[in-house]
Amino acid sequence: MTPAARLSAAIEILDRILVGDPATLVLTNWGRQSRYAGSRDRAAVRDIVYDCLRKKRSYAAPFHKETGRALVISHAAETTDNWQSLFSGEMYAPAPLSDEELSCLGADQVVSDAVRLNYPDFLDREFRRSLGDSFDAVMSALAERAPVDLRVNAMRASTTDAISILAADEIEVVEIDGLPNGLRVVQNPRRIAGSQAYRRGIVELQDASSQAVALFSEAAPGMSILDYCAGGGGKSLALFDMIQGEGRVVAHDIASVRMNDLPARAARAHARISIAQPGHAALKPGAFDVVFVDAPCSGTGSWRRKPDAKWRISEGDLRNLDKVQPEILERAAGFLKPDGRLIYATCSLLARENENRVKQFIATNPSYRIVKYKTFLPNGPGDGFFVAWVQKG
Repeated sequence: MTPAARLSAAIEILDRILVGDPATLVLTNWGRQSRYAGSRDRAAVRDIVYDCLRKKRSYAAPFHKETGRALVISHAAETTDNWQSLFSGEMYAPAPLSDEELSCLGADQVVSDAVRLNYPDFLDREFRRSLGDSFDAVMSALAERAPVDLRVNAMRASTTDAISILAADEIEVVEIDGLPNGLRVVQNPRRIAGSQAYRRGIVELQDASSQAVALFSEAAPGMSILDYCAGGGGKSLALFDMIQGEGRVVAHDIASVRMNDLPARAARAHARISIAQPGHAALKPGAFDVVFVDAPCSGTGSWRRKPDAKWRISEGDLRNLDKVQPEILERAAGFLKPDGRLIYATCSLLARENENRVKQFIATNPSYRIVKYKTFLPNGPGDGFFVAWVQKG
C-alpha cells in the first residue's frame, strides 16, 4: 500500500468506529478482508487510527465535525511532510483537499481543555480533583502512544541474558529504572511475538506500571496468592515469578472467558497457575496470604493503549463502578487468612476509584488498616495505575 492508500484505509476504518463499532474488531475485520495489505501496512494503518482516536476531539475541532476524513487530515498535517500531496484523489488516495478544509486548518480557535487535551467533558472535574498540579502533563501524556515494555521471567533467565537473546532477533531494549526485570523496547517492537525470548517464555509483554504494581505486593516464596480479577493473567505470571515457584498462585475471574489465554501463557513461562472459575474448590474462605484485586475500573490510566475506550465511558459507568468495586473488595477480603494482605489496584486515575475506595472499605471494615498506597501516572514510567496494600488484623 502507498502512504496515501493507508490514509484512505484509516478514514474508512475510523468512520466505522465513530458510529460505535469497537476499534479492535473493526481493525481485525479490515485486516482479514484486505488481503493486499501486508503486515507493515496493517501496522501503519492501525497506528494512524489509534493516533486519531487518542486526539479525536482536538483533531476534529477545526472542522467542527467528527469524521474519519477530518481526523486523518489533522493527523497528516501534524505528522507528515508534504502531506497535502497525499490527498490527490488518484488511485487509492483520499480525495483532494477542498478550499474549505484548508481554511479550517488555518483558522485560529479557542477550545476548552477537554477538547484541547482530548477527554470527555463530564470527566473534567474528576480529573482536576484527582490530578491536581499534574493535570495538564498527565492529560497530554494520555494523548500519546504508549511504550512497549517487557518483563523478564527471572526463573528462566537473567536480565542480561534476556537482552542478549532479544538482540539476536534485532530487538533493542533498555532497562527500566526501578524495575529489576523491566525492559523497554526501543527498536523493532513488532518482532516480539515471533522472537526466541518470547516463544521460550523468557520475556512477557507487560507495562512498566503493571510490573511495579505486582512488585508492590511484596509476594515472597511460600505464599499462597489469589489473583481475584485475573483477566489475561499478566499479574498472575508476575506473582508466580516473585514466589519463585514456591507456593501457589490461583487465578480467578468472574468472566472466565478472559482467562482463556492464560494456560498457554503459563505453559510458555513454565509457571504453575491454577485456573479457578467461579465456584472452584480452590476458592476457600480464609485460605490465602495475599489476595490481589486488579478491579474493574474506568481504565482512564490506560487510555494510551485503548484510545477508543475513553469515548465510550459514561457517567452511568462510573456510578456502576461505585457499586461494583466495593462489592468486589468485600468478596475478595473473605479469602484472606487472619493476617493476610489485600492488594487493591486499578488502572484508573480517578480518586473516587482509588484512595477514596480504599478509605471507604476501611471505614466499613475497621479490622483492616492501610499499610501503604501509590499512584503511578502515565507521564512517568508506564500506564496510570493505583495500588494499595490493606492489611487484615
